[in-house]
Order: sequence, then structure tokens, then C-alpha cells
Amino acid sequence: MALSGMRGLSVFISDVRNCQNKEQERLRVDKELGNVRTRFKHEKGLSPYEKKKYVWKMLYIYMLGYDVDFGHMEAVSLISAPKYPEKQVGYIATACLLNENHDFLRLAINTVRNDIIGRNETFQCLALTLVGNIGGREFSESLAADVQRLLISSSCRPLVRKKAALCLLRLYRKNPDVVNVDGWADRMAQLLDERDLGVLTSSMSLLVALVSNNHEEYWSCLPKCVKTLERLARNQDIPQEYTYYGIPSPWLQVKTMRALQYFPTVEDPNTRRSLFEVLQRILMGTDVVKNVNKNNASHAVLFEALALVMHLDAEKEMMSQCVALLGKFIAVREPNIRYLGLENMTRMLMVTDVQDIIKKHQAQIITSLKDPDISIRRRALDLLYGMCDVSNAKDIVEELLQYLSAADFAMREELSLKAAILAEKFAPDLSCYFVQMCIIMTIHGFVPSLLKCRYVDVILQLIDKAGDFVSDDIWFRVVQFVTNNEDLQPYAAAKAREYLDKPAIHETMVKLSAYILGEYGHLLARRPGCSPKELFTIIHEKHPTVSTSTVPILLSTYAKILMHTQPPEPELQNQIWSIFNKYESCIDVEIQQRAAEYFALSRKGASLMDILAEMPKFPERQSALIRKAEDAEVDTAEQSAIKVRAQQQMSTALVVTDQRPPNGTPPPPTVGPLSLVKVPSETVDSDQNPGDQGLTQPNGVVYQEDPQQPSQDIIGDLLGTLSIEGPPGVVAPLAQSATSEAESVPSAADAAALVPVGEESGSVQPIGNINERFYALCLKDSGVLYEDPNIQIGIKAEWRAHEGRLVLFLGNKNTASLGSVQALILPPTHLKMELSLVPDTIPPRAQVQCPLEIMNLRPSRDVAVLDFSYKFGPTMVNVKLRLPAVLNKFLQPITVSPEEFFPQWRSLSGPPLKLQEVVRGVRPLPLPEMANLFNTFRLTVCPGLDPNPNNLVASTTFYSETTRAMLCLVRIETDPADRTQLRMTVASGDPTLTFELKEFIKEQLVSIPTAPQRPQGPTAPPPQVAQIAGPPPSASQDPGALLAGLL
Repeated sequence: MALSGMRGLSVFISDVRNCQNKEQERLRVDKELGNVRTRFKHEKGLSPYEKKKYVWKMLYIYMLGYDVDFGHMEAVSLISAPKYPEKQVGYIATACLLNENHDFLRLAINTVRNDIIGRNETFQCLALTLVGNIGGREFSESLAADVQRLLISSSCRPLVRKKAALCLLRLYRKNPDVVNVDGWADRMAQLLDERDLGVLTSSMSLLVALVSNNHEEYWSCLPKCVKTLERLARNQDIPQEYTYYGIPSPWLQVKTMRALQYFPTVEDPNTRRSLFEVLQRILMGTDVVKNVNKNNASHAVLFEALALVMHLDAEKEMMSQCVALLGKFIAVREPNIRYLGLENMTRMLMVTDVQDIIKKHQAQIITSLKDPDISIRRRALDLLYGMCDVSNAKDIVEELLQYLSAADFAMREELSLKAAILAEKFAPDLSCYFVQMCIIMTIHGFVPSLLKCRYVDVILQLIDKAGDFVSDDIWFRVVQFVTNNEDLQPYAAAKAREYLDKPAIHETMVKLSAYILGEYGHLLARRPGCSPKELFTIIHEKHPTVSTSTVPILLSTYAKILMHTQPPEPELQNQIWSIFNKYESCIDVEIQQRAAEYFALSRKGASLMDILAEMPKFPERQSALIRKAEDAEVDTAEQSAIKVRAQQQMSTALVVTDQRPPNGTPPPPTVGPLSLVKVPSETVDSDQNPGDQGLTQPNGVVYQEDPQQPSQDIIGDLLGTLSIEGPPGVVAPLAQSATSEAESVPSAADAAALVPVGEESGSVQPIGNINERFYALCLKDSGVLYEDPNIQIGIKAEWRAHEGRLVLFLGNKNTASLGSVQALILPPTHLKMELSLVPDTIPPRAQVQCPLEIMNLRPSRDVAVLDFSYKFGPTMVNVKLRLPAVLNKFLQPITVSPEEFFPQWRSLSGPPLKLQEVVRGVRPLPLPEMANLFNTFRLTVCPGLDPNPNNLVASTTFYSETTRAMLCLVRIETDPADRTQLRMTVASGDPTLTFELKEFIKEQLVSIPTAPQRPQGPTAPPPQVAQIAGPPPSASQDPGALLAGLL
């Protein structure tokens, strides 16, 4: 664009370029902004040329990174200019400075429409470009029909039609209802006959979006797509400008094959034969060359062709050819090609009868496990894990164990978990690996089941080599396995004794060895070095090296050793008693309780045998490790990449709710999976009342515990699962100093929500329960948010996908005006909110409407806060209210069939995409009422998916700017004998969404909103507000979340 004639703009650009430092540039920009602001404000008679010049300056300043918060109206007004130079800068500045939700865009809709339906093709292109970049729902409702007419018009040039197709794609994404499927399917098929490749490429982009939502209406487009591929593959009538390094329009080829993947199958035999001929040509004609650009283009086409071959379930011969081609790619030097080869070979594992062909490349895949690039090593690990079966289990497990000691820290956790799964799943096929171990066992006089010993030995090696990366769930599983197999117990105790002889072992190994020797060490009593005193000595040598969390297990082991020593040895008994006496005054309540109880129990003599008897067998069930292996990922490579990139972040908003049990006593502490006595959980859920977390009062008095024990089924779940109930490090520590007096106040949150300013702080009280109103609006879209004697604040909301429009109705209830009215929105970081102007005064008996535009950027449970204040007479009143723009508002119910549900459920396997948690303290509800409750959350309960009538399966779609439309699946498993606890599993394609949705549902089930009882009789004085300690200041810098926490 020529800037000739605009000397002022040229001089300004020159001055900015000549600035010596950032400070000089900022001063020059501020000076120019002041000059532009003055001209816009005081000189009403600006000519179009002057206005154009100043808008160019504003746009240049904006491109430099400075905030331009004025002049938007002048930029929009230039769109209606009759001449091209002014109209051009108006369109460009509007597209850069404004977003689709800006109010000023509404002023330009008519002008844009006039340009689109006009005959000036240049103006048409400018208008279509603007709408294609920032068009929203209002543009789609007003302009979609005109854009469609341009696209199918035979009198328009290809340049205009190309832009019309892309513009219609934008409008369709914002509002799918604008395209009439009934009449548009045939027109879409006609567009695919277009000879101009520019129009055809844009139309194919539109087709991909259309068939992704509803492919049933577009079957007529399938043969046209195949013909397009044939034309490109044979390089027929392809202009030179659309040939990229000798490849005919690779972008169009990729889009066409992607559109074909949305159709379930190709039924016509002629069309199917033509398509496979094209795919065969692509597979045969792709090779690695030195030119990087040509490699990128050809491999983009090739990998899309591979995806289409897998989708169509081609013949075995073609599948073999694909695997052979990928085998060549994983052996080249170029790392990007190796990565793509491994990733696509992992996806090929989904295809039947291909695994044996992939095994031929096992040596090369194992070599990739040692690649310098960690991303390639991850893909190789995924592929080895997926291709492991009976025939190659020994080699792969041995290789993983050898690689474990040299693997990166970032991979060891995933590596150890997958090795454990393979060890348990294919234990019968690892015989040669444990021959030496069996000889040792035979010498010592016992030969337990060989298969069981193999599994235990592999897990012990995992813990020894990568203890920091072996989760507690794995050694819990070992304990369950050993407890349920009596013939394995002597061998497990002997191996644990061997590992304790090492000078330095990991703390996880200390826990496992101490537990096993405490339970089964007496079975080794006749072996040298395994007397009770010697076992105690070697275990106690590790005591100084362990953390506080391991000490309770060691105390339990000492008590077990003392129990098995009958009659007791005085020296050993005194040593153990001295340890118990030492820890009776420990500051840790768990250690203190165990020491005191064990010391008292150990004085009961022979009766100790009955009290500390061996742990009973756990209920027989399928191992969680093997269950995870059976629910293998559909796309392990992609999900593993998601897991690496995703960082779970805990919601920082605090919402105070009364979660005490009906009897007013604190909830019982969590039972540890290996505890002989009750163990308090070391982490506390974020939605648990901080005042209910401790086991003791500030004076040290121990609460009376609930005698009800969890069922064996729940304990089995804790021991038999590897599901991580949340990402590590995301559970924020909560203060445990809230007093019982604060807990007894039923309306503390209500008192905290209303904060009058001035001397008459208690003169204005809210009408109704603020919390109750908020919770009610969380489940419906209109109602009263707040009311007092002077004002009523109502809400009416409308939600579409990830956007919402919420109108605040401010009603003055008095005969006098309300002055100094101010409303400030404090949004959390995941919401983008714009509130229209609020008048300073509300007339008597009048109502004011204030629209609030909301956009959801990402999943979170943080709550926005409305800081509202007004003045009535001498009283200044300020209230801070939570706005019901919560997580479930961006959910859209959807019903899924079994054919859709089970593939999705299996593809989302394991944390962080699938999280499971046992939820206790649930308000007992019949199953129909729980289903109705889920419907109010905008989750559709899908009957018939779960064969167990006591379970619920629900589905929904979550919308946000980052995730777009994301399918979410929920499974609730209830116990008919105990409705106060359930197991919940939540799965989605986004780790943060999975965690936030799980926590949201748990909050609703554990603390279902109920209206607190009002005191009878005269009005009581204002209650004292409980000081609830939130996260440390560094935990969140979000003002909306912090204020929501104060509520």
C-alpha cells in the first residue's frame, strides 16, 4: 500500500525508527497519541484524508505493541467512505483493533452488507476479508445468505468466490445454523466440480467443517472428493502456481483426504477401487529426498493417506506396504521423519493383522529408545508398549528394565508404570528371565508358583531402579498380590530381606520391605539372618533415612515382629518399647497415635496375637494394571504428547459451604490402604471445610472416630487401582485453624458478602439468603441475585457454546434516587468479560439493564465477582457478589449411543485424561433423583450403557476458546448398601477439563445446596465471620478468585 502524500505518517515512522532506546520511543509514541486524541476530540470537521492518516498512525502504534484504547469509532466510520483508500484503512484497522464481540462492530453491519451485495469486486473482497477474520454470531445471522449467494454465483470472479467460501466457513463455525443442510448439500457437490483450484481449496475447507458435524447429508460429495484426488494424483490440469516443489497442491490433497475420513465407509465398489488406486500411487511415489520443503509437503500428504488407509480398513497387502514404508522412515537420520514414522506406526497398532508385520521392525524401534531426542524416545516407548504380546514380552520387558536406569527423569514414571503393566499381563511368558531366581528358591527348599514370582521380581527391580518414579499404587498392588497368594509369601519376604541388605535403597522399597517382613517375616525364622531380632535390626537401620510418612509403617512392622516373638525376648521387647515411648510425644498425630496404641497393645501378652493377626485376603478382582492394559489407548502417541504438555493447575477460587455431617462431628479421616489403624489423609480436597480437616482440637484432644469402617470393596478399590485422583502437586494446602465457634455460624458467608462502608455498617441487611440465590442461579438462567430494602439485582442469561450474554437488572425499590452507583467486574483468568456502562444514578422506581458479555477461555471452577456499590441518603453500601458464570454453564447436553461411547471411553485411558475417585460423605439420593440432579448440571444421563442398574453414565460437551467442543464422559458407580459413598470416573480429551469437571461434580454431590434455617425470635446481632485461611498469596494472582475466596 502506498503511503505517498501522507508526509506526517512518514515522518512519524522515521522518528520512531531513529529512537535510540525504548524510553525515547515511548515518549514519541505518547506525544503522537496525544496529538491524535486531540484532533479526534476537538476538531469535528476532519476530512476523510486526515482521518485516514491518523488511523494509519494508530494502527502503526498498535503494531508496535502499544495499547490503543481510542479512535475505534473513527476507524469503523471509514468503512463507509466512498473511496478505496479510506475504505481500505477502515477495514484493516477495524479487523486489527476490534474483536468479534465489540459493540462498534454492530454499527458497521449494514455498511459491510452493502459492500458484499454491491458490484465493486474490490469492496466485496475487503468486506469478506473483514468478516472472515472477526465475524461473529450477529454477522452470521445478517450476512450468511448474501455470502452463500456470492459463493455459488457464476458471474463472480474466482478471487471473490474463494474469499466467500472462507468467510462462510468462519460464519458456520460461529453459528452452524446459518447453513441450510437440506438445500446446501447439492450446491456443495457442485462446488467440488470447480476447475479453479483456489475456489476448490477454499470449498474443501468448508466441506471438512460441514461433514465433521453431519456427514449423512453430504454423501453426494464423496465421489467428487475421490475425483479431485485422482485429478491431483495424476497431475491433470494443475496450474504451475499451485504446484509446490513438483507436488500438485498438497494442501488440497490433505484437506480432501481429511474430509473422506469423516465418512464411515466407501460403499460404491468403483469409487472404492479408484480411491485405493490413488492411495497406492501416493504410497509408491513418496520417498525421502534432500530438499526439506519437498519432504514436508510430500510427507504431509503421505501421513494423511496413511490415516485414510487405516480408516477405510484396507486390504492386508496395502497395510503391509504402509508398515514397510513406515519402517523405512524410522531408520532415516532426519529426526522429524523418525518421529512421524513412530507415531503413525503406533496408530497402525489399532488395525488387525498388522502387529506381526510391525514386530519385524522391533530392533529398530528399540534403537529409537536410545535416541537423543526425548520426543522420539517417548514415541518408541509407546510403540513398544502397544506391540508387546506373548511372543516378544520377554525381550521388551528386559529391554525396558535395562533402559530404566539410564532413562531421563521425565520418562521414568511412565516407563516404570508400563513395565509393571507388561510384567503382570505377560508374566507366564517371562520364564527364561527368571531361571536363576528359581534355582535360588529351590536351594532354600521351597518352590512357589513360578508365574507369581516373576511378577514380584520385576516390580522389585522397578522400585530399586526408579523408586522416585514408582507411584504408591504400584507397591499397593504388590502387597495385594502377595497377601492373596500364600505360596508366594515366603519368597516375597526373602526378596525383601535381600534388598534391605543393600547399603542404600529407595524409601518406597523400605515401605514395601518393612510391610512384607512385618506380615510374613516369621516364615523365614529358620533361615540364617532372619530371626526376629535380626529382622528388627536391619529394618531399624533404615529408620534414620526415611521421611515422616514412612515411620507409621515401620512402627506397625515393629509391633508385628514383637507379636510373632512368643515368648518375647526381653532385649528385643525393651528396644521396641523404647521406640514406642519415644514417639508417644511426637508432634505428628498419626505417629503419636500408633506409638501409644502399639505400646498399650504390646503389654497384653498372648492376646496380641489376635489383635495384630495377619491381614485377610483382599477380594478377588481383576488387577487394575491389567485392566489399564486392556483399555489401551486408541492413540497412545497423541495422548502421551498431551500428557507431557499439559500442566494441571488447581482452581484458586474458594467457595465456603457448610459441609459438616448432620450430627455436627468432623468427618472421619481417610483410611490408608495399608493401615493397621486409621490413618489421616496427608492431602485434603480443596472443597473440604478447613475447619473439619484436623484430627485434634487446638488443645490436643483427639476426636472420637466414626466406628463405621469402609467396605472391603472400597479397600479393594484403593489397593487395586492405579488411577491418579488428581495431578501431583495441585492440591492446595488449606489452613487447619478454623475454630469450632466459627463452624457453628450458619450464615457466615452471607455476612461476609455484604460489606457496608461507613459508620452505619449494620443498617442495611440483605433480604433472603445470598448463597441460596447464587446456587439457584447456577442451575437456572434467570432469577434474583441480590436484594435489600433499597435495590434488587436480577439476572437473565443466555449461553451459546463458549459465549454467554448476561443482563443485570438493577431495580430501585425506593421513591428516592440511588446515587454513586458503581459496578466493577472482577473476572477470573479463564473468563473474558465486558460490562456495558452503568449509570451513576438510578431514578426512583426505575430499572436499569446492564449487558455483560462473557467468553470462556479454558476450563476452570473459579468464580467471577461483581463489586457493586451505591449510596442511599447518607449510607454507602458495598456488596461483593459471585456471578453464576460457572463451569456447567458452558456444557451442552448430548446423548451418545453405545457405538459412540465405548470407543471414546477406551481411547481416554488413564490419567490425566481419565480420573477416578472414591467420593464419601455424599448426600443419600435415590438413583432417579441423582439422574435428575445430573440433568440440572447439563449432563445427559444415557440409560443402557452400563449393565449394572446401580450405575449411571452421563455425557456432555464442554465449550471453551481453547478446547472448542470437547466431549466429556462420566460414570458413577453407587453402592445400594451405602448411598453415602460412590466411585466417580470422569474422562475427556483435555487434562485440565477432566480434573475441573470431576471436582465440580464432587462439590455438588458432597455439598448439595440447602437453605440454612433462620433463627426465630428477635433479630440477633451480626454474627462473627469465620476467618477461613485460603492459599498463600503466591498461589494465585487472580483478583476475582481471591475475592470469591473471601466469600
